Amino acid sequence: MSTFAIGDVHGCFSTLEALFDRLEFDEENDDLWMVGDLINRGPRSLDALRWAKRMSERLGSRFVVVLGNHELHLLAADRGWAKERGKDTLGDILAAPDRDELVAWVARWPVLHRQGDRILVHAGLLPEWTAEQAEKWARRVESGLAKPKRARELLRRAGKGADTADPEWRALGALTRLRALTATGEFCDYTGPPDETPVGCTPWFRRSDRKTRDQTIVAGHWAANGLRLEPGLVVLDSGAFWGGLLSAVRLDDGEVYQQPNLDQ
Repeated sequence: MSTFAIGDVHGCFSTLEALFDRLEFDEENDDLWMVGDLINRGPRSLDALRWAKRMSERLGSRFVVVLGNHELHLLAADRGWAKERGKDTLGDILAAPDRDELVAWVARWPVLHRQGDRILVHAGLLPEWTAEQAEKWARRVESGLAKPKRARELLRRAGKGADTADPEWRALGALTRLRALTATGEFCDYTGPPDETPVGCTPWFRRSDRKTRDQTIVAGHWAANGLRLEPGLVVLDSGAFWGGLLSAVRLDDGEVYQQPNLDQ
């Protein structure tokens, strides 16, 4: 049995299909993980979402996808709490006959999945979290998202910076939006390459005080980071929508699979 992880698809469904066809994936035994941001930006978000739902139905608990910031935006837009932005390509989902079913399914996705010594998350983890604390905060955030009033508060902030005065939003921000942070824990508004991070900001995975260094963290979100494979770290957003590649890794042995964009 192997575990495959796929990076940020961003609605590039033709690219996803081509990549998946290249995986040596055994549907009877293997696990499939996806880092979130399955949708938005690319032209075929609806197809990508339907494909993932079919995979979930076929694989059951062996398929795991975590919420990314673009899925949070979909949940907010579906409920009228956020407007579609200029580069959004969520219209096909919001106009689909199976919209309610799809959105309800997305709303049940976790924000973090932990299995053995591996943690799957969209963006990153706060340095002060142990694996157990990260899991605890994830469950707390998921509980909040399941309550209409609290979900409204959290989702309406989903496109904004983290509110450090609200610990649940700070946790949600870390899990779905974090790239770099200051020594005092403030999130840095920076999207460029990790090696060019501004003075005073450190990529979350390079914090020397990070308490999850005994885990393998599987994440995406940071396109300028690219594919990054280090001991204890698998970062999979290689900028598929932005003219890069869609990447997958077989976590058991580090085998890399990549597909150039076919959707542009």
